[in-house]
Amino acid sequence: MSTPTARQVSTARVKELIAREEGRFRQARPRSHELWNEAREVMPRGVPSSFQDAAPQRVFVERGKGSRVWDVDGNEYVDFHNGFGVMVVGHAHPKIVEAVSRRIAQGSHFAQPVVEVAQVARELSRRFHHPKWRFTNSGTESTLDAVHIARGFTGRQRLIKMESSYHGHHDALMVSVEPPPDRMGPPDAPAAVPQSEGIPAAIVELTTVVPFNDLQALERAFARYPDEVAAVIVEPVMMNIGIVLPDQGYLAGLRDIAHRHGALLIFDEVKTGATIAAGGATERFGVTADIVALAKAIGGGLPCGAVGGRADVMGVIEENRVVQSGTFNGNPLTMAASKVTLLEILDPSAYAHFDALAETLQGGLDGVIADQELPFHVITLGARGGITYRAQRVRNYRDYLEIDKSFAYLSWLYQCNRGVLMAPGAEENWTLSVQHSVDDVQRYVDNFAEMARDLRS
Repeated sequence: MSTPTARQVSTARVKELIAREEGRFRQARPRSHELWNEAREVMPRGVPSSFQDAAPQRVFVERGKGSRVWDVDGNEYVDFHNGFGVMVVGHAHPKIVEAVSRRIAQGSHFAQPVVEVAQVARELSRRFHHPKWRFTNSGTESTLDAVHIARGFTGRQRLIKMESSYHGHHDALMVSVEPPPDRMGPPDAPAAVPQSEGIPAAIVELTTVVPFNDLQALERAFARYPDEVAAVIVEPVMMNIGIVLPDQGYLAGLRDIAHRHGALLIFDEVKTGATIAAGGATERFGVTADIVALAKAIGGGLPCGAVGGRADVMGVIEENRVVQSGTFNGNPLTMAASKVTLLEILDPSAYAHFDALAETLQGGLDGVIADQELPFHVITLGARGGITYRAQRVRNYRDYLEIDKSFAYLSWLYQCNRGVLMAPGAEENWTLSVQHSVDDVQRYVDNFAEMARDLRS
């Protein structure tokens, strides 16, 4: 946590440094700017996914190797972005390259099962304590299928989600994802707000929103809709607004309350799965949900997702009560990469390596924060982590709204301008890989230290 003698930082100084660093950023990336202008002619906002349209301009990446990536202007970065948490194996890992190359030479797609599907499913069962699995191609598909399964199993329609959690871009859960303050309703009973236009009001009405880390609010929601709720879906560690840890006993409380009311608990482990522990949050916090949704890190860099659960719950697929299908589910290339990732790369030594890197980051950043008396604190969880630009712990979305996001933006600029690529946006955090070194993470600490000194100068 931050030093008890933390002092405020001059807003004027932050604005001054942002202006300086934005100029430096743009000057070093003219080719990215040219490519973006060309892309705007054929793509809305000039990017394939809206979150990539980030200030001060978009960065077009050319290649990656190990812990590094290079943009089209030749700038080299230690990659702390890692594809929004996908590349825990690092870039072009030799084992992934070999496995995918061997597989593609034998054919890249059949829409038929291959040997690896059962091998990967068995490993997921071992890690996450669920006997039955199906594959998808993204986190969105995984949470979408989890919702279908829960509704099919319970015969109910209503969902309960946490305010500001992002669970992918499907209608049922594009609700109250960082809602605007003037529409979000009271803290003890948040409003259900569509994330964007295009979401039917009838679908939004079936999603009830409660604050994270508030079991009393969950109880009230169940009381308000008796015998209507199919499932509670939650990121066990919220990672859409930095990193928000669950209170002691909170996850077990969610499960117990849901079960008492005849509902299921869904863990969205798209971000935590295989990153904060071998078995994700399920392992780290010792709570097993009824259904778990996975993606990102389990695929070794290829589009991959999975949904698993209790045998009786997943029985709705076995009995053909719920249809779970997809042309690319269990694609041979994806399964080859996933098998190597889970069985050969992300082994116990990998998680020991993540913990060692996290210790370097935690200690180094804590030291800088204390020395400069900054109102910030650091959270590290295996391969994931981040700086929260607030002295006090964040427990929910309303706490997050108190953060001055200009600090996160300034930090992003400092890191990128000094050779560390971070995910864009104040709400994101870093992801490390098995190919990162102590020197790599020390660069992040050194860059942060430079920013801290400049803030106080």
